[in-house]
Amino acid sequence: MKLPHNKKVYFASDQHFGAPTPELSFPREKKFVAWLDQIKTDAEAIFLVGDLFDFWFEYQTVVPKGFVRVLGKLAEIRDSGIPIYFFVGNHDLWMHGYFEKELNIPVYHDNQEFNFWGTSFLIGHGDGKGPGDMGYKRMKKVFTHPFSKWLFGWLHPDIGVRLAQYLSVKNKLISGDEDITFLGEDNEWLILYAKKKLETKHYNYLVFGHRHLPMKVTIGQDSHYVNLGDWISYFTYGVFDGQTFEIQKYQ
Repeated sequence: MKLPHNKKVYFASDQHFGAPTPELSFPREKKFVAWLDQIKTDAEAIFLVGDLFDFWFEYQTVVPKGFVRVLGKLAEIRDSGIPIYFFVGNHDLWMHGYFEKELNIPVYHDNQEFNFWGTSFLIGHGDGKGPGDMGYKRMKKVFTHPFSKWLFGWLHPDIGVRLAQYLSVKNKLISGDEDITFLGEDNEWLILYAKKKLETKHYNYLVFGHRHLPMKVTIGQDSHYVNLGDWISYFTYGVFDGQTFEIQKYQ
């Protein structure tokens, strides 16, 4: 993908809309829509890198209630011709065709490679990557198994959504009870994962979400690990102008 003059590629992740309650989430949704309105003037492409929703499940005939302004703005931007790419996170991994059919937005369930103006990117949400966190990795296999999705689909949406919201409130990243600090390159699982990927192929930028901590770390010759932060505490996003990648904060 070549970037026209004065065009940029934008990245954002971990909005967790709907958490901890729809009422408390609503101001963040409005802020995100305002950001989308701002960047659509010079966006060549927009990447949503997982956990846009705190819970998402596509039943046979319904999707979770709410998020009308966010979905409407994404539809408007996509209809204007700006590509949007969506990566599922660990909170909205149960996607199955709705975004593709209704919004014309491709959905990815794992890392994808992109190239902008000769600059190579590896992009993904980041959950279950790197060493450790074996409990989550086992749990993800269960959650993504077709039988598990079929079984959950038989729950009435009121029960399924409430169950998911109850479990999410216990997530310390969402409730704000966890102090997120940089653990150092040798202890950040996604940095270790990114370095491992560089052993087999070179990328200029390896861009992930999930960690909720904005950072850009040089991990090799002209290679950088980027975490996009979140829209709960930081309201940060990534922007690539064809030459440099920066993490910026939306005020």
